[in-house]
Amino acid sequence: MATQSAPEGFLFSRGYTHYVFILLWLLYFFDYVDRMVVVSLFPFLKSEWGLTDAQCGALVSAVYWAIVFFSFPVSIMVDRWSRKKSIGIMAVMWSLATMACAFTKNFSQLFVARTAIGLGEAGYAPGGTAMISALYPEKRRAFMVGLWNISIPLGMATGIVLGGLIATHWGWRHAFGIVAIPGLFIAILFFFLKDYKTVGLEQTVQQQAAESIASPAKKKMSKMDIVRAFSRTPSLLLTYLGFAGMMFLTISLSSFLPTYFQRVHGAPLQKATLLTSGVMLMAIIGSPLGGWIADRWMKKRIPARLLVSTISALLSAVLFFAGLHLFSGLTVQYPLLILGGIAAMAWASSAIAVTQDVVHPGLRAISYALCVIAQNLLGSSLGPIVTGALSDAYGIATALKLATLAALVSCVLFYSGSRFYKKDLDKVEKVTLAAEN
Repeated sequence: MATQSAPEGFLFSRGYTHYVFILLWLLYFFDYVDRMVVVSLFPFLKSEWGLTDAQCGALVSAVYWAIVFFSFPVSIMVDRWSRKKSIGIMAVMWSLATMACAFTKNFSQLFVARTAIGLGEAGYAPGGTAMISALYPEKRRAFMVGLWNISIPLGMATGIVLGGLIATHWGWRHAFGIVAIPGLFIAILFFFLKDYKTVGLEQTVQQQAAESIASPAKKKMSKMDIVRAFSRTPSLLLTYLGFAGMMFLTISLSSFLPTYFQRVHGAPLQKATLLTSGVMLMAIIGSPLGGWIADRWMKKRIPARLLVSTISALLSAVLFFAGLHLFSGLTVQYPLLILGGIAAMAWASSAIAVTQDVVHPGLRAISYALCVIAQNLLGSSLGPIVTGALSDAYGIATALKLATLAALVSCVLFYSGSRFYKKDLDKVEKVTLAAEN
C-alpha cells in the first residue's frame, strides 16, 4: 500500500489502516480468551485435583508474573526491531502454550504452562499500542485505543463462557485446546503486514548562542537519557501506578465473580459465568466512551485524559462496593454491578493514551511495557491470589468488597498525575513517523 495515498495524520491509507487495526483487535481478543478460559474451569480443577481458591487464583496470576518478567526485554525488541514480527512470534508462542495446558496432569504442570502463556503475551500490549499510536492521528488516539480495548472484556467473557460450555460437554482439557486454535491463524497474517520504520532515538539539544538556530541540533539518546525520560515524567509514573490499582480490582472481579454468584446466590456454573460476562461486557460501552470523552474534553482542557481516568476510578469503587455491600438481592445488586462494569474500563483508553503521549515516539512500546510491568506486578498478578487468599480466610463476599478499595487509590494517583500532564507533554520530542517501503 503506497504511503502517498495516506490522508493527513495517517501512516497508510484508511482502508489498510483499518485492516491492520482489525487484526490487532482480533489478536487481542484471542489473547484474553486464552488468558481467562481457566477461570470457568476452576470447579473442574478443584474437583479433580483438590485445589484451593488461592491455587486457582495463582493459575491466573502465573500469566501476569511471566508478563512482568518478560515485558521489558521483549518491548525493546518491539521498539528497536519490528512490531509485526515480534507480535507474530509471540502470538504463536502463547497459542501453543494454551494447547499445552490440555495435556497437563497436575497443578505444577498447569502452572508452568500458564506461565508460558504469559511469556508469549509479554510484548503484545506494548507492541499493539505502539502500532495503533502510529497508525492514527494523535487527536484520535484515546478513542482508537478504546475501541481496541473492547477486545479485552469480550475476550475475557468469551473465554469464561466458552470454557464453561466446552468443559461441561467435553471436559476441561478440550477447552484449552479449542480456544488456542484461532490465535495461530491470525498470528501468521502479522508477518505479511506493513509496519512503520523504527524510530531513531535522538533528542534535540540546546545550541550555543553563536551557532545557527535554523536547524536544531540532534544527538543520540544515551541510556541515562532514556532513564531520565521516564523518571522525570511524573504524570507517566503516576499513571503506571493508577493502572495497577484498577487492574487489581478488575482482574479480581473477573476471576472470582463466577465463584461469588455460585456461592452467594446459588447460581449454577453456566449462569454464574453468564452473569459475570454481562458485567465484563459493559466495557464495550465504557472503553470507547471513556476515550471519546477524553479526546473531546482535551480540546478544552489539556489534562482531560487523566481526569477521565480519575472520575472512572472513583465511580468504579463506589458502584462495585455499593453493589456488593449494600444489597443482597440480584434485582438491585446486578444493575449496580453492570454500571460498575462500564466505569471499570472507561479509564483505560485515556490512561493508555497518556503512556504514549508523554514519551519519545521511539520509546512507546517500552513505555507501555513499563506500564504493563507495574500493572501486573502490583495489580493483575496480586489481585487474584490476594483475593483468593482473602476468600479462603473471610469468604468470597468480603474478599471482593476489599478489592474495591484499590480503585480509590487509583483515583488519587490519576488525579495527581493530571497536575503534571501539560508540563510533561510540552517536553516530548516531535518526530514524524515514516512507513516501510
